[in-house]
Amino acid sequence: MPDERNTPMHAILLVNLGTPDAPDEESVRRYLKQFLSDQRVIQMNPIKWQPILRTMILPKRPAKSAALYQQIWTEQGSPLAYYTETQAQLLQERLPNHIVRHAMVYGSPSIESVLNELRELEITKLTVLPLYPQYSSTTTASVFDQVSQYYQKQIYIPEIRMISDFSMDPDYTAAMAAKIDAVVNDIHPDQVVFSYHGIPQSYVDQGDPYAARCMTSTEAIVAQMTTTVSTKLTYQSRFGRDPWLLPATDTTLKKLPTQGIKKIAVIAPSFVADCLETVYEIDIENREYFMAAGGEQFTFVPPFNDDAAFIDLLAKLATTH
Repeated sequence: MPDERNTPMHAILLVNLGTPDAPDEESVRRYLKQFLSDQRVIQMNPIKWQPILRTMILPKRPAKSAALYQQIWTEQGSPLAYYTETQAQLLQERLPNHIVRHAMVYGSPSIESVLNELRELEITKLTVLPLYPQYSSTTTASVFDQVSQYYQKQIYIPEIRMISDFSMDPDYTAAMAAKIDAVVNDIHPDQVVFSYHGIPQSYVDQGDPYAARCMTSTEAIVAQMTTTVSTKLTYQSRFGRDPWLLPATDTTLKKLPTQGIKKIAVIAPSFVADCLETVYEIDIENREYFMAAGGEQFTFVPPFNDDAAFIDLLAKLATTH
């Protein structure tokens, strides 16, 4: 147990979803097995779901997903892994008196492995900051689950603070507004599409506040914009056959040119770092849908990645009570 006479050691743990270790079939299979076995993500009885996962999804989907990851992989590896680590490094520079680490819910570095490291450092305070602006049981809650499960097995538990949502933080909405204003002033789009990661409609019906958080943060972002432009909220990344939140990003982008909207900018406020869903799904796949339908100009507004404004936001969130 840490010596209470010592100066308290405050650790900050940034957590993002995760990514395969490599863009190959085996790595993707390992990642998908962990991700799709999380009952927060797939709320189906495991007795029913696991046979489906093991016999219908894992034999086929990894090869297809690996091919997509190969299109976005860089010299630094996975964009999500690279930018999450970079965000932690920049935050460490910003807060030299704290211990800053990053972890992934699925894949590496795992939450457990990083908490083991922090235990060895004898931290006395821990702030857990999931890198999901809008709370959802499918994302943020999984972080809390793993942190809680870890400390259930420990003798000493530090003071723990968990941040569940920062979608309405004025610095978050102002930074998003500034990114959009810059693009609107540059290309003057007919419309700005806010594309959020989707979740099943049934999860919202059961009480998940995610859709409401997406709506209110969109309204707050627009309210802080200095430019005036038409906006639309959509949801991407549908998986499975159950109804998901609507309207769908892909369906919407296929229709917009027929409605006279030929120049658009697309921003993904639920992502703070580039990943498969931004680099491929939006900037490649959905770009093609829009242009094939008669669109003339498609501009993707990237996530924060290593933006200084986002590091400042993280520093404020992690150190303000």
